[in-house]
Amino acid sequence: MTSSPLELGPLVRYVGAHDASFWFEFDAPGTVRVSTDIGVAGEAKTWGIHGHHYALVALTGLPQNTALDYKVTFDGVNVWPIHPETASIHTVDPDGPVTLAFGSCRRGDNYSDQSLQRIGADALAGLGNRMATQDSSRWPQALLLLGDQVYADDPSPEILDRLRARRGAGHGPDSVRGTDAEDEICDFEEYSWLYHESWGAEPVRKLLASVPSCMILDDHDLRDDWNSSASWRANIETRSWWKDRVVGAFTSYWVYQHLGNLSPAELVEDELYAAVRSAASDTERERVLASFSLRIDAEPSTGRWSFYRDFGDTRLIMIDSRCARNLDPNNRAMVDARQWAWVRERALEASPKRLLFGSSLPYLMLPALHHLEQWNEAVAQGSWGRAAARVGEKLRIDLDLEHWAAFGNSFADMATLTRELARGEDAPASILWLSGDVHCSYVARAEFGVGGDVPATYQLTMSPFRNPLELPIRAVNRLAIKRPMARAMAALARSANVAPTETSWKTEAGPWFDNGVMLLTTDGDSAALRVEHAFVNAAGVQTLTTTCEIRLT
Repeated sequence: MTSSPLELGPLVRYVGAHDASFWFEFDAPGTVRVSTDIGVAGEAKTWGIHGHHYALVALTGLPQNTALDYKVTFDGVNVWPIHPETASIHTVDPDGPVTLAFGSCRRGDNYSDQSLQRIGADALAGLGNRMATQDSSRWPQALLLLGDQVYADDPSPEILDRLRARRGAGHGPDSVRGTDAEDEICDFEEYSWLYHESWGAEPVRKLLASVPSCMILDDHDLRDDWNSSASWRANIETRSWWKDRVVGAFTSYWVYQHLGNLSPAELVEDELYAAVRSAASDTERERVLASFSLRIDAEPSTGRWSFYRDFGDTRLIMIDSRCARNLDPNNRAMVDARQWAWVRERALEASPKRLLFGSSLPYLMLPALHHLEQWNEAVAQGSWGRAAARVGEKLRIDLDLEHWAAFGNSFADMATLTRELARGEDAPASILWLSGDVHCSYVARAEFGVGGDVPATYQLTMSPFRNPLELPIRAVNRLAIKRPMARAMAALARSANVAPTETSWKTEAGPWFDNGVMLLTTDGDSAALRVEHAFVNAAGVQTLTTTCEIRLT
């Protein structure tokens, strides 16, 4: 049997009411063509870097709210779907309900009995298996992958074996040999292994070939606690391997994740994409992307990973809350001034019925943890003196105190924007924050002191897809929602001169710790949430069970 030249994909990355984009990786250069059962087709030539060959194909002029079968050929030979199966997408209904599946933190380890015992069932596998039995009209309109799609600093046992074999054979970057990162992913080739492992296994491959996906990066794309503080940056930049890691991480993120976040129209206007496609050689493309990677790491304001998508009257603003930080201890910000201005403009310009902020890190943490992070930031900035500030900075890194609450300026900016939206003439029916990262899932309802007939404001946190939290930390999270603990941590924050805020919130459901996924459905002025958790059934199939259903009002 001849092997297929299609190494990874197709990934359906963007589907609107009238257009769509498909992402591919092949084992050789060539021309890929996507054609639909209604005669609409598009094609593109591959472009190569580091021995890999990629293509994005855009389709336009599609009918809205329609199920479309598609097929893929490469140099005239059919490569997808694999006979006798069919492949299909469903275009957006601008006036209909919108369902978005979301979560974060997914290890790409295989589905062996040992792996299933160690880290549990995969929520995306469960979602894919469910969709295989459903009509396309019941599929989510998009899958939101809210960070940690890959774990560069903690690869699976299988990839760890490959890494050691590669290092032993003298391949890969010399900078990592004999260092604390020798068993971690470093260059583009090694990053590609992570994506193949994570997205290549069934039924996840078929899921990604049917449902459009939106992706944002988080710390494990580079290393745990990435950009938690200026002292973390100063330390990591002394490592011999850091620049190689940055180039490998950002080049692969741009190729495998970011490009597909852009609409077909945005792709046409993207200068970096044009430069890569028009480069005279693969070596020139590699140089262009390496230069971009080092620049955006050093000066995040020179680029933007944040993006937005509209699903009818629902707008999603996906915020880069990791790379775009200002780490100046005297002026910390989760999002630098340039990118925050972009977020405000996208939020205020469209008057959507529903406004969703996607952020890998929760805006509203469990209450006690929120106050702990406020206290820590104040102490690290000197409220208890210089000696305590040094301890506070160390605790910030050691305890992962780096969420929105630990960037007080940005927490206040988001609250101000929310009040501004809520008081506007065309206030949205709901303002929701969709997040992951914390390996703990919960639903929290917020009040911003606006009064009157205000939007429904909720923090919706789903993590992990597949990477369960250690038992001791689960106990800490259970304590963090208790009122006595929250009051104690609030008093601690006040002792460090943290000013009170008009924003308040209460955990209405959760916390949960099992692997799972949330599905948010917006319809008219209403929004509903379904919480699903993954398990392996008696037949040995990974599937989902509904844990909770909530109407967000």
